[in-house]
Amino acid sequence: MIRIAIPNKGRLHEPTLAVFKDAGLPVYGGGNESRQLIAKTSDPDITFIFARAADIPLYVEEGTADLGITGLDLVVERGADIECLTDLKYGSSRLVLAVPESSPVAAVEDLKGKRIATEFPEITKRFFKEKNVDVEVVQVSGACEMTPHIGVADAIVDITSSGTTMMINKLRPVSQVFESKVYLIANKESLKQKDKLSDVKTAIESVLLAKTKRYIMMNVPASHLKDVEKIIPGLNGPTIMEVEASEPTFAVHAVVEADQIFVLIRKLKIVGARDILVLPIERLIP
Repeated sequence: MIRIAIPNKGRLHEPTLAVFKDAGLPVYGGGNESRQLIAKTSDPDITFIFARAADIPLYVEEGTADLGITGLDLVVERGADIECLTDLKYGSSRLVLAVPESSPVAAVEDLKGKRIATEFPEITKRFFKEKNVDVEVVQVSGACEMTPHIGVADAIVDITSSGTTMMINKLRPVSQVFESKVYLIANKESLKQKDKLSDVKTAIESVLLAKTKRYIMMNVPASHLKDVEKIIPGLNGPTIMEVEASEPTFAVHAVVEADQIFVLIRKLKIVGARDILVLPIERLIP
């Protein structure tokens, strides 16, 4: 049995359910409004555990879960001894040192001897130690943004993705403390003992890779085929098949980078490609 811990709510919940669904492992139940703690999937050997994102690093380290999805900031804050497998390309965020807009603080050094409120005391302590600035770190469990306004702290270290919340709370950033990404993480012993974990990893990575690619098909007159072959990169070159038509024609298929499609189509039309069709790819397994 393989147990996978995933966030039970918050900004990582829905994207995580979506990536597993696309990977062929839809989670049965466990929506944002659900109090369900354990859920099944299409594979009878795989079970999902819904947990707080902050607890997932410890669940995976202790072996309660074989795999988990959570932020790197939470892994580092807990000092969890786990294996980071795959950057999931969503939910990126930053830990930022911020002060009230009216504060005279302009640099990290200006906070010497001051109080810093945060939900990430270990990362914060390490940051100020590296800067050789002595501060008092005050751990809070929520509403970190208000602490400078009510006299609890002089500055905060808090997580942000867009910076909107800080602006609303009249805070301005002083320095970035930590850059976080969302990872598929694994228990080290489980990796050695359970081969199926690599299947889960491959399934997720195939979805992530597919999002960066497009499948392109076109008809090309034989007289223009060489020109098209020079333009189409593909993973291992295009697939070319003869087409039954009134003039010698070939069907050309290729997998290309999604961000090259706009320029690529223009070049293909110029050299004579026609009936061009671009399709998304659900999964791509090298």
